[in-house]
Amino acid sequence: LLFLLGTVSCTLFLAVNGLYSASDDVIELTPGNFNKEVIQSESLWLVEFYAPWCGHCQRLTPEWKKAATALKGVVKVGAVDADKHQSLGGQYGVRGFPTIKIFGANKNKAEDYQGGRTSEAIVDAALSALRSLVKDRLGGRSGGYSSGRQSRESGGGDKKDVIELTDDSFDKNVINSDDVWMVEFYAPWCGHCKNLEPEWAAAATEVKEQTKGKVKLAAVDATVNQMLASRYGIRGFPTIKIFQKGEDPVDYDGGRTRSDIIARAMDLFSDNAPPPELLEITSEDVLKTTCDAHQLCIISVLPHILDTGASGRNSYLDVMLKMAEKYKKKMWGWLWTEAGAQSDLESSLGIGGFGYPAMAAVNARKMKFALLKGSFSEQGINEFLRELSVGRGSTAPVGGGAFPKIHAVEPWDGKDGELPVEDDIDLSDVDLDDWDKDEL
Repeated sequence: LLFLLGTVSCTLFLAVNGLYSASDDVIELTPGNFNKEVIQSESLWLVEFYAPWCGHCQRLTPEWKKAATALKGVVKVGAVDADKHQSLGGQYGVRGFPTIKIFGANKNKAEDYQGGRTSEAIVDAALSALRSLVKDRLGGRSGGYSSGRQSRESGGGDKKDVIELTDDSFDKNVINSDDVWMVEFYAPWCGHCKNLEPEWAAAATEVKEQTKGKVKLAAVDATVNQMLASRYGIRGFPTIKIFQKGEDPVDYDGGRTRSDIIARAMDLFSDNAPPPELLEITSEDVLKTTCDAHQLCIISVLPHILDTGASGRNSYLDVMLKMAEKYKKKMWGWLWTEAGAQSDLESSLGIGGFGYPAMAAVNARKMKFALLKGSFSEQGINEFLRELSVGRGSTAPVGGGAFPKIHAVEPWDGKDGELPVEDDIDLSDVDLDDWDKDEL
């Protein structure tokens, strides 16, 4: 508290004038020119963040000017009045004065200068950083999300699937997009952002593959794209927001590992995905296409239409549709057939002509299946599928080790069944009297 009071009193009684002028070789930096001068520059920059009332800053000023003159034409030397431009200081994590940052090969990852406060020490550090920058260029290395590869500090990985967004590109890509966007707002100097970077990159690739691009992971450098940072009230880094069409953005407050991020992305994907189709097995192609494309295919064998009528069958189909919706995050395939229409398939799944309606869950890659033992109801099927989803339940190999021949059938027309029309029997030639006598 005493320190804070002292600081306040300094600001009240000291003249708050900048420590540098246009006649110095130190370039004055502000929020208005920082992006153009430093971030977009090819040059190496040393930047001092200072407060005019700060005694340490005042003592550094002549040394900083000497270093700037010595490095003129070789390394850019700048200064930010972070007392006047607190937002700029805040973006780069300035907590005390003076703070010196080195903006080298990767402008999105400024390094803290920890050396001495003499002009000689500052020049030595600048030349050392310059040497590293040149070596990086020689080796073809750079950094940042937009570079298309992971920076050396983050431990490998590929950021090609993280979409870099800017003030100019954000609206046309994200707003009103039919896709779901998870957007990380980061600051290059932020340690937590650097820790998140490889996890975000790995998750981006996995999510792109699993959702076929329907959920996108993006990144915004909030220190450069200040309009976006202001619009969405970004106060800390990293901040992750979720954007969905027609809804206000919401904060992601889950874990920061790739598995946490992927899990949330898949939830978003399945929440926005329509329930899977429930298809009748009318041909071999329907069965194979569905079962080959999904981890499991859920096959129901419903009673013959003459046993249930259309209303009875539809009630069974409704149960299946509700379960397909409930378990749509699993992205299973859903099929049905009428009892007797695919008798070979029934036999291969251990159903074989009795106990309708029946249900089997088939893993086509392993050619194994599990049978519903409970009732063909929401509760019974839910218990069966819940056991399967956590890896429990007894399984058996599909009979013959492969799907049997599937017969092409006409799809159900949605109507009640009709008994087959029988031929009329002509009894005119039958002598019923003789027949009766013989029987007696």
